[in-house]
Amino acid sequence: MYLTRFRINTARLGARPLLASPQRMHAAVMSSFAGMLPGDVASSRILWRLDRNSRAEVQLFIVSEERPDLTHLVEQAGWPTTAAWQTYEYKPFLDKLTAGSTWAFRLTANPVHNVRRTPDEPLKRTAHRTPRHQMGWLLTHQEKAGFRVLETPADRRRLAHGDEHQLTVRDEQRHQFGKTETSTGKANKVPLVTVTFDGRLEVIDPVALRRTLTMGLGKAKAYGCGLMTLAQAG
Repeated sequence: MYLTRFRINTARLGARPLLASPQRMHAAVMSSFAGMLPGDVASSRILWRLDRNSRAEVQLFIVSEERPDLTHLVEQAGWPTTAAWQTYEYKPFLDKLTAGSTWAFRLTANPVHNVRRTPDEPLKRTAHRTPRHQMGWLLTHQEKAGFRVLETPADRRRLAHGDEHQLTVRDEQRHQFGKTETSTGKANKVPLVTVTFDGRLEVIDPVALRRTLTMGLGKAKAYGCGLMTLAQAG
């Protein structure tokens, strides 16, 4: 497994359509792998994420089984003569994860739930719209994903409710995609809501967490969701 990091030059004209469209960024990421064909099953095992740290600092992260070649992205949206990308062997880091260790984490995800308005209506996948419900989505998935979000000590909580965990939600992005129903041929607009979680966690199941870090968490992985990264907790 490999973890790759590439800083996007936001001043380049070629960067703007990539940053505006998860579909275009997905296509650019898939083009980083030799022999990858549209619809290839292997593409579902490639995770990517954009970290929008500031208007001038946007980082692209990729987790993949194959080492990527981002030459085309450097030429389109990077610094062709002064900077490239960094790719690291991921296994040595994954092997260091142990139960009880604590880490800072970041995850961009598509928090959704299934709802119906009437008993006869089929379930419909719907995005969680508020930070409280978005956090609740992550907390319901944490145990199966191999970790536990750390709680905030009572004497450090700033709010009576909603500040129980060392977790924040930011950078909500909303997109709409055109999708044609195969049965009717009718074109529909499909919404996508993504948010970025920052927080601190404790490892409770290293095997499950390694699976989460390499296979992703949640839906919409093709559109930049599901990739969790860890860093030394400060």
